[in-house]
Amino acid sequence: MRFRSTKTYGHDIGLSCCFRQWRSTSHCKFLHGYALAVHLEFEADDLDARSWVMDFGSLKPVRRWLEQTFDHKTLVAADDPLLSQMQAMDELGLIQLVVLPRVSCEAFADHIFAWVSGWLADQSLSPRIQLAEVHVREHGANAAKALA
Repeated sequence: MRFRSTKTYGHDIGLSCCFRQWRSTSHCKFLHGYALAVHLEFEADDLDARSWVMDFGSLKPVRRWLEQTFDHKTLVAADDPLLSQMQAMDELGLIQLVVLPRVSCEAFADHIFAWVSGWLADQSLSPRIQLAEVHVREHGANAAKALA
């Protein structure tokens, strides 16, 4: 039998970030933002001594990292042709810039998946606990997933 447990950081916790799809031909090419929601699904073949897959209390570093990466940040792709202008705004204190390899809801899910999986390994929680899925929601109509 396989077990899953989930942890959700909803729109209400304030992962409010700004970004743009510079390659887009639609209005997504402009800076815009959302209060992202992040849903994590952990999976294990067995339960620990407390009958849990994941001790949710141990996830405080994950929440801190999500806040440091997304909360009131401007996320820009490393290959954005206006990166230097964004860096100038950051230096002026107008934005808090985070440069990522890619910027999209899908890319955020992938970025979160990689970081949380690494964190599980660093905490010696894997291989017993695996991250099965990361679901990032911009709002009620737009979301993306990264799956193991």
